[in-house]
Amino acid sequence: MEYRELGNTGLNVSAFCLGTMTFGEQTSAKAAHLQLDRALDAGVNLVDTAEMYPSPSRAQTYGLAEKILGDWLKRNGKRNSVFVATKAAGPGAFVPWIRGGDSVHDENNLNRAVDASLTRLRTDYIDLFQLHWPDRAANFFGQLGFKPAKTENNFNIEGTLHALSKLVRKGKIRHIGVSNETPWGVMKYLHLATDRDLPRIAAIQNPYNLLNRSFEVGLAEIACREKCRLLAYSPLGFGTLTGKYLQGRASANARLNLSSKYGRYSNVSGLKAAERYMRLAGKYDINPTHMALAFAASKPFVTSVIIGATSKTQLDHNLRACDIELSRELTRAIDAVHEEISNPCP
Repeated sequence: MEYRELGNTGLNVSAFCLGTMTFGEQTSAKAAHLQLDRALDAGVNLVDTAEMYPSPSRAQTYGLAEKILGDWLKRNGKRNSVFVATKAAGPGAFVPWIRGGDSVHDENNLNRAVDASLTRLRTDYIDLFQLHWPDRAANFFGQLGFKPAKTENNFNIEGTLHALSKLVRKGKIRHIGVSNETPWGVMKYLHLATDRDLPRIAAIQNPYNLLNRSFEVGLAEIACREKCRLLAYSPLGFGTLTGKYLQGRASANARLNLSSKYGRYSNVSGLKAAERYMRLAGKYDINPTHMALAFAASKPFVTSVIIGATSKTQLDHNLRACDIELSRELTRAIDAVHEEISNPCP
């Protein structure tokens, strides 16, 4: 397993991170604990979760992924061997059960989110505390083109950083990050951190995969120059890049079949591009899953690639990508497909 520094924190995290989005929905607690054991044995030392997980997010399962992870941490006594990353939800009518659906990133909401996460995680501190999505009108969750809101929640990034600074001083969180952020948002956080001597974001958790390379457009340069690199989520495009949806092998429990909200990776252009990448993997005699994961991990602006699985067997398969290095010829062939069908699933 390769290890890379998380921002400028001095923490070295594994190039592959275990995601917990399925814990409590597609993955039972017992199966989740087996995955965590396997990941730790493989050298994975970064685990990412969120208060709203599992997904699809429901009021009945709210916080369950954190609780499952917390039970595992308590059971094995290896808290100091694992970096725990979690996320606080932002405002949104689609999560009314989380602080009334109005969870702007102010001191009150962030304190409540951190304290609840610490309780579920059964720990005294969170290594990386991230803001799951912006509390302002912005391009995220697949939205293209900035559309100023007619009415918008009051947002105050400086106030958010002050609130997070207090939580750092109290020892409840060690480092901070953002998720589903834009270039403007990232630079605003970085500028205010420097100008006001406030905590600096250590990572950006955004989608990145063969079907969605939009991070390269505005954020990749920032990530490298500011040493605030990517935690890449959805590296397999919700499973589309494994080929299972093209080949009709996906079960009813597969993510895209669980919710209509996941249409981001199943449009006509996306499926066409996925088929091209499948053929490319066959030509170069590489498993398409391994190709997609190795591609994401190879980028200089990536700190860690978040892999999720519904079983230990699937996790074992994904972890084999740790030993894969794409040839220059294959990389050029991937780029040629991308130039022809660019970002079909932003």
